Amino acid sequence: MESMLIRERYKVARVLRAQRNYALVEAADIQERETPVRLLNLYEGELLHRYGKICAGIRAEDCPAFRGMFLDGDTLAVVFDDCKGVDIDSIFFFGDGWGWRERMDYAEMVLHHALSLSALPAEVACAAMLSENLLFDTDKKTVASRCMILPMEPMNARELVLLACDQIQKILPRKLSSGKVESAFLERLERGEFASIVTLYSAWRGTREAIAKEREAFDASNPVNRGLSLLRRGLGRIRFKR
Repeated sequence: MESMLIRERYKVARVLRAQRNYALVEAADIQERETPVRLLNLYEGELLHRYGKICAGIRAEDCPAFRGMFLDGDTLAVVFDDCKGVDIDSIFFFGDGWGWRERMDYAEMVLHHALSLSALPAEVACAAMLSENLLFDTDKKTVASRCMILPMEPMNARELVLLACDQIQKILPRKLSSGKVESAFLERLERGEFASIVTLYSAWRGTREAIAKEREAFDASNPVNRGLSLLRRGLGRIRFKR
């Protein structure tokens, strides 16, 4: 079977996602030798005009991976560079296997990434922050989004904040070893208290040093004191839940 060629330029290698009026395909840009792999979001039917308007709001300076968009018959194609990595749920869902310093570094990266996404149309930014699109390269210590712009209900900036809060809670799960400052910050995430990505990032930057000091003090305490501290925190949470 011959490979499908879109607009005599993009040679489809595989279909990554397919649903009603939408597909994501991986394709080779035969006009590009250096970085030939592209992701094409394909919209048809009622999604064509809606996502045409949404994606027209993407500026190259806000999304370097964006390669443009075009109509091919009754299909809108929105083109992005490919992105490799491991999704957040596969790495951090319970935070296991990572020291607190590493987890705090990755939380910083995700929040900074969310801040950069906030310049994009809300539907694009929210899709990029979904778990299956939020990818980590733990060797290079980078965070990026795969641009699978799935069809979504109308979104706004508030939805991006809530998604970012959810993702940070995967990286910084609440534990008995979490101190007062960290617990208070995590409670604010759970409540979705932040009005914007800017206020969320600002709150994180304002508490990160204090969280680190709490963690360092806990690590420096002797085993008996650590055990007693964990016991007190556990009892305190039981009383709080009651």
